[in-house]
Amino acid sequence: MVPVSPESDLASTLRAALNAARKAQDKDRTLVLGTILANLKNREIELRRPATDEEVVDVLRKGIKIRREAVEQYTTAARKDLADVEAAQIKVLEEFLPPAVDPEEIRAAVRSAIGNGARDIGKVMSQVLPKYKGRADGKLINQIAREELQAG
Repeated sequence: MVPVSPESDLASTLRAALNAARKAQDKDRTLVLGTILANLKNREIELRRPATDEEVVDVLRKGIKIRREAVEQYTTAARKDLADVEAAQIKVLEEFLPPAVDPEEIRAAVRSAIGNGARDIGKVMSQVLPKYKGRADGKLINQIAREELQAG
């Protein structure tokens, strides 16, 4: 019988990608993957157990969010060189996220929630967000919910 690793598949994939980047001497990729794995290790210390794939995705999304905010700040400060570095790091991290949910699928779920009596943004979000946790950006869901509430 093969022993089952307590580590998530996604965490293993990230570690393998880091090792491959090190072997290829890709400094930028090594840096961003090393940073995310350090963030993941901190998360596992908080949890006091290995992270699940869903928790690994949360760490990735948080890393992407931080980098998106940095891109905005660098763009505002007219530092395109630094904004480009952050944008490249976002692309590396996005490689490890599960495929994004089609916005039309989210729109259908929002319409369904509104049809079931949700009349304000909080009620719509509380019904729709759990269905897409870890698979869709909360900002996107919020934007679609606002559009549908205004249209309805």
